[in-house]
Amino acid sequence: MSEGDTSGRLVRPFTLTGGRTRPSRADFTLIATVTAVDPPPEWAVRPQPEHARILRWCARPVAVAELAAHLDLPVSVIVILLCDLLEAGRITVNPPHPVHRDPELDLNLLQKVRDGLDRL
Repeated sequence: MSEGDTSGRLVRPFTLTGGRTRPSRADFTLIATVTAVDPPPEWAVRPQPEHARILRWCARPVAVAELAAHLDLPVSVIVILLCDLLEAGRITVNPPHPVHRDPELDLNLLQKVRDGLDRL
């Protein structure tokens, strides 16, 4: 249910995306962060209420998964709406930073977890 909807009716996710089921871009992962562009560029058309809700949450960097949880929408719908916003120049997307993994450290961590489980 969108904000301001006092009738209690639910909006189907495919209506929010205009029937689209796939994103137009592959920029978004669950842990990618999105941020609204300030000041926002002008839109050629009036944004949907869901776009406006997303932009309010993106005033500060927010992860895609966190955004979906806050707005109570499926991640697939959020990603399609984020593609709209990115293509309109309204947001920026930052992929997660690669983590340097040390195989020795991973083995030590697994051993500590195993030891802790043994103590239970």
